[in-house]
Amino acid sequence: MTIGKRRAHKGRKMETDLTVGKPMRVIMRFMIPVLIGNVFQTLYNMADTIIVGNFVGADALAAVGSTGTIMFLVLGFSQGLTTGFTVLTSQCFGAKDEDGTKRSVANAILLSLIVSIAVTVISVASMHGLLRLMNTPDEIFDDAYTYITIICYGTVCSVYYNLFSSMMRAVGDSRTPLFFLIFSACLNVVLDLFFIIQFQMGVAGAAIATDISQGISAVLCFLFIWKKMKVLHPERSMWRINRSFTRQQVGVGLPMALQFAITASGTMVMQSAINIFGATAVAAFTAASKIQNILTQWFQSTGMTMATYSGQNYGKGDAGRIHAGIRASLISTCLYAVIAGVLANLLLPLLMTLFFSADTDMSAIMPYAQTYIFLCTLFYIPLGVIFIFRNTMQGCGYGFLPMCGGFVELGCRLAMTVMSIRLHSYPMAAFGDPAAWLGAAVFTMIACIHVMKLVDQKLKYEPAGRRRKADA
Repeated sequence: MTIGKRRAHKGRKMETDLTVGKPMRVIMRFMIPVLIGNVFQTLYNMADTIIVGNFVGADALAAVGSTGTIMFLVLGFSQGLTTGFTVLTSQCFGAKDEDGTKRSVANAILLSLIVSIAVTVISVASMHGLLRLMNTPDEIFDDAYTYITIICYGTVCSVYYNLFSSMMRAVGDSRTPLFFLIFSACLNVVLDLFFIIQFQMGVAGAAIATDISQGISAVLCFLFIWKKMKVLHPERSMWRINRSFTRQQVGVGLPMALQFAITASGTMVMQSAINIFGATAVAAFTAASKIQNILTQWFQSTGMTMATYSGQNYGKGDAGRIHAGIRASLISTCLYAVIAGVLANLLLPLLMTLFFSADTDMSAIMPYAQTYIFLCTLFYIPLGVIFIFRNTMQGCGYGFLPMCGGFVELGCRLAMTVMSIRLHSYPMAAFGDPAAWLGAAVFTMIACIHVMKLVDQKLKYEPAGRRRKADA
C-alpha cells in the first residue's frame, strides 16, 4: 500500500488515533471541530452576501450569488483533488508508516502547486463565456464577472488551506484548523467592511477580502505543521515528485475532484434555470441557499470525518470498525436532519432579513426562498446518507463509484432544469437539489454495500450475519 519502513509514531500530541475507542464517541469528538470549521468557512462567502446585500444592494447580492455554483466548480474541483491526496496520508498514519506519511505530505504539496496553476489559468480564461452560458442577467453580469474572476485568482489560497487542514485531519487533528479558520473568518468580515464601506470597492472588495483571509489561513496552517507536527514534516530528500505516491494520490484525488466537478455542473445547470426568473428570484435563492449551506454542514462534516475514520481503520485493517462507524454516523445524521429541517422552516423569515437592507420588499422575495427551503428540508436524510457512504468509500481508496454518484446527481438536476424551463416553473427548478440527493442516495447506498463487501474480503472480515448463516 505504501513505501517505507513502518515505524511507531513518537511524541503524538496533536494527532488522534481513530482506530481505538467507541466509534460514536470518537466520531463525534473528531467531527464537532470539523463542523465548526466548516460553518466558519461557509461564513466566508455568507459574509460577502450579507454585507454586499446591505451596503451595495440586492442586485449586487444577486451577482455574488449567481457565481456560487461556479465557485463550487472551481474550488470544489481543487478541494476534491487535495482531499484525495491526503487519503493516502491517513492510511499511512493508520498503518503506523511514518516514512510513508511524510512522503505523502511532500508529494501532495508539490502536486497541489500544479493543480493551483492549472485551475487558475483555465477558470479565468473561460469565465466570461461560462457566465453567458448560465443565462446570467445583464443587470448583474459585470459585477458577477468581477467577483468570480478575483476569486479564481485566489485559487492557490483555497487549495493550500484545504490541503494543510486535510493533512492535519488525516492524522486526527481536527481542532487546530478550526482555530485558524475562526481567526480568518473574523478577518474576512473586517476586511469586507473595510473594502466595501471605507473604499467603496463593491463586489471586488468582497472577493479580495475572501482571498486574503483564505491565504492567511493557509499560511497559519503551514507554519503550525512545520513547527509542531513532526509526523507531517517531510525530510529534505523527500521533496520531489514520487511516481508511486503520485499514482496512488491521483488515483483517489482525481475521481473525488471529478465528482465535485460533476456535482457542480449540475448545480450550475440548476442555477441557469433559476436565473431566467429574474434578479429578485436569484437574490432570494442566493440568500436561502446560504442559510441552507450552514444547515447542511453537519452532513459534510460527518462525511469528512468518515473519510479520515475509514482511512485510518482501513490502514489498520479493521473492517468491522468501519461498519460500526457507518452505523453510528447514520444514527446521528438522521436525528440532526429532522431537527434541522423543522428549525429551518420556522426561522427562515427571520434569517432572510440578515441579507437585505430595511427598505427591501421582502414580500416579493420570501415566496421564492420558502419554496426552496421547504423542498430541500424534506430530503435532508438522503443528503446525509450520500456524504457518509461516499466518503467512507473514498477513505478506503475507492473513488470510481462515488464519482459515478455525481453523474446520477447531474442527471437528476438536468432533468428538473429542462422541465422547469419548458414549464416556466420555479418550484420545479428549486426541486433540482432534492431530486439529485434522492437519486444519488439510492445509488451511493448500493455502491457502498458493494464496496464494503470488497473491503471485507480484502481485510478478511466476516460480519456477524454471515457467520450466523455459515454456522447454520
